Amino acid sequence: MYRILIVDDDRETCRLVSELLAGPDRKIETALDPDRATELMNGSPFDLMVSDIDLNAKDTGLDLLRRFKLRNPGGQVLLISGFGTLDTAIEAVRAGAFDYVSKPFNIAEVKATVARALAQAGSEEPGQVPQQEVGPVGLIGRTAAMLEVYKEIARAADTMAPVLIIGESGTGKELVARAIHTHSRRGHRPFVGVNCGAIAETLLESELFGHVRGAFTGAVADAKGIFEQAHGGTVLLDEIAETSPALQVKLLRFLEEGEVRPVGASRTTKVDLRVLAATNVDIEKEVASQRFRQDLYYRLSVIVIRVPALRDRRADIPLLAARFLQAACSRSGRHVEMPPVVTTALSAYDWPGNVRELENTIERLVLFSRGSTVDVADLPAAVRGAPPGRHAPMFDDLPTLDELERRYLKHVMEAVGGNRTRAAEVMGIDRRTLYRMAERFGIELKD
Repeated sequence: MYRILIVDDDRETCRLVSELLAGPDRKIETALDPDRATELMNGSPFDLMVSDIDLNAKDTGLDLLRRFKLRNPGGQVLLISGFGTLDTAIEAVRAGAFDYVSKPFNIAEVKATVARALAQAGSEEPGQVPQQEVGPVGLIGRTAAMLEVYKEIARAADTMAPVLIIGESGTGKELVARAIHTHSRRGHRPFVGVNCGAIAETLLESELFGHVRGAFTGAVADAKGIFEQAHGGTVLLDEIAETSPALQVKLLRFLEEGEVRPVGASRTTKVDLRVLAATNVDIEKEVASQRFRQDLYYRLSVIVIRVPALRDRRADIPLLAARFLQAACSRSGRHVEMPPVVTTALSAYDWPGNVRELENTIERLVLFSRGSTVDVADLPAAVRGAPPGRHAPMFDDLPTLDELERRYLKHVMEAVGGNRTRAAEVMGIDRRTLYRMAERFGIELKD
C-alpha cells in the first residue's frame, strides 16, 4: 500500500488531487498547511508527497520538500506551482524533487508522473542534496514549455556532460547556456560564447585553439585561444552547424582528449573545460545529409535542450513585454505605459525574430512613442496587423485595432456603470491615460 501526502492551502484542490490519484493500492492523506504536513510526516513514512509551492504560509513547498527528504530519503516529491521560475526549478531539482509541474496541469501527465515516482520510491540512498544560492540570469517565462526548459537546465547544471541547445534565432539559447554555467560548480569561472558563424573559417581555428608566432601572416606572437583562456570554465559554441568539416574533426578530437594544439604548434596543452553548443538549424537533418559529422553530433548531444519559439508560448508575451518595457524606460529615463490593447496586439503576432524581436520592438516603442502611453499606431505595421498594400482589399471588412480599442473602452465604461476610477483599474491604466483615450476616440466620460 503506497502512502501519499497531498499538501495545498486550498481545500478543493486537495480534494481534486486526492480523487485524481486514488487507487486500491494507495492510502492518501491531505494537509492544508505546512504545520499539519510536518505533523503527518513525523508519523509513518510516505512514499510520495504532492505539494503546491506557494502555501500562503511562512514555509513553502520547497521547505516541505527538504523536510520530507530528511525524514523519507527514499520517498519522492512532486511539486506544483502556478508561477514557475528558473530559480525554483533549480532549487527543487537540487533539493531532490522527482518532478516539478506548473498549473494548470495536464491530468494525464500528472497521473503518469505519479506512477513513475511511486515505482522509484525507496530506491534513493539517504543523504541530503547540497544546496546552492542562485540568481536570475535573464530567462523569463511561466508557461509549461519554459518550465520544461528550466528543469532541463537544472538537471544539466550539475553534470559535466556536453549540452546541445536547439532553437530558432532570438529564442534565448545563449541565456540557457549562461544559466547552465551560472548554476554549475563552474559558475565562478569564465564563460565565453563564440559565434562560429560570425568568424571567418580561416580565423576560427586560431580563435579557438590559439596560435604560435609565425603560424600565418600576421601571427607576430604566441596567442592563447579561447579554450585555454576559459580553462576551468565553460565555452558556448554558438551556431555550431556553421563550422567546416575540417574544424569539426578538430573539435571532435578536443572533446575526446581534452587537449588543444595551437595553430602551428607541435605541443598540446591539457584543458579542463565544459563545452556547450547551440544551433538554430535542424541539426539532425544536417547529420542525415552529411553536412555535419555524426560522431561530433553524438559527442555534443549528450543532453539536448530545445528552446521554444515565442509563438509557442504566447502566454509569456505580456510578462516579457512588461519586463522589457520597465528596462527600456529605465535606460531612457522616460515613463511610458502600455495599455492592454497594445499587449493584446503583441500577443497576437507570430514574432519570427522571437524574444529578441519583441525586446527590440519595445525599445523602439519607448524611444519613439508620441506621449507617455504607447499607442497601437506606434507598433510596426506587421505587429499591429496591417496587411501588405496590394492585399489590403482582402481585409477591408475587418475592424482596425484602433476600432477594437474604442469598442473595448466603451464596453468597459458600460460594464462599470461609467465609474472612471474602476474603468482605469480594469484596463490596467491610470485615469489620465483613460481621459486621453476617451478624447482620442471622441467618447464622453460621465461625471
